[in-house]
Amino acid sequence: MQAKRWMLTLAVALFSATFVMAKDIRVVVFKVEQLCCEKCVAKVRKNIPFEKGVKGLETDISTKTVTITYDAEKTNIEKLQKGFAKFSYTAEFVKETKKEEKKK
Repeated sequence: MQAKRWMLTLAVALFSATFVMAKDIRVVVFKVEQLCCEKCVAKVRKNIPFEKGVKGLETDISTKTVTITYDAEKTNIEKLQKGFAKFSYTAEFVKETKKEEKKK
């Protein structure tokens, strides 16, 4: 009986540790009107990845959107928009989704 109780306690502790280690990774889409050519895309790709917390970046000229995967513990939407403003682009918030990722 004691061994079963110990195993159950161990299992609960391991499950809790895994849950606590999940990072708050989010994906945000911005509408960027200045995104009209490959030079504009290059400008975004050159600058935005250096903003703190950015994990990934995708651009789409046809829809003039920039999709950024970021760590919400390190940055937020407003800070990312300020990152665009550093090179005179305006990033209009479209949508955000949450994505769970485990810490390594």
